[in-house]
Amino acid sequence: MRLWLVRHGETEANVAGLYSGHAPTPLTEKGIAQAQTLNNLLRNVPFDNVFCSELERARHTARLVLHDRDVPQRLFPELNEMFFGDWEMRHHRDLSREDAASYTAWCTDWQNAVPTNGEGFQAFSQRVERFIAQLADYKDNKNLLVVSHQGVLSLMIARLLSMPAASLWHFRVEQGCWSAIDFCEDFATLKVLNSRAVWHHGE
Repeated sequence: MRLWLVRHGETEANVAGLYSGHAPTPLTEKGIAQAQTLNNLLRNVPFDNVFCSELERARHTARLVLHDRDVPQRLFPELNEMFFGDWEMRHHRDLSREDAASYTAWCTDWQNAVPTNGEGFQAFSQRVERFIAQLADYKDNKNLLVVSHQGVLSLMIARLLSMPAASLWHFRVEQGCWSAIDFCEDFATLKVLNSRAVWHHGE
């Protein structure tokens, strides 16, 4: 099985430098163009299924990547970005003043501290693990497209490669690119990271 990983296109929150976990934030014109470009790059891939985050920025990206292709799609809450609670759609400069103690604690120990009224990294990791476990139900598929978010995809790569969850920072998944992991019998190989090339049959 090959997992094709796509991060949603650029959003307004990305441009403004805001924390955007579950809060709605639309794709920018650049983000739409990034997804449309991926439609051309991945047009030759015979996807069996598309697995997508529930959040609209990911769903919009998936629609643009697929365009007029008829591929079964399923939404997974496990693929949603980390929920930042009271920090949603806020800038770190504001948080360092208005929620200083909690924000400092999180910056110091992000694996264990929890955003105010949000989701901690441990809970976030556990739900990404639940998604990975579900992949066994689709072992007969050859090509699965996963459209999600930076945190989810980076963590997924790290865990599929049997690395600690904290290793997610080693795998920055860029917008407007595709990545690929070959996954078989609980063993994964990272084949491509952040490609902007057109995929052709036989590659």
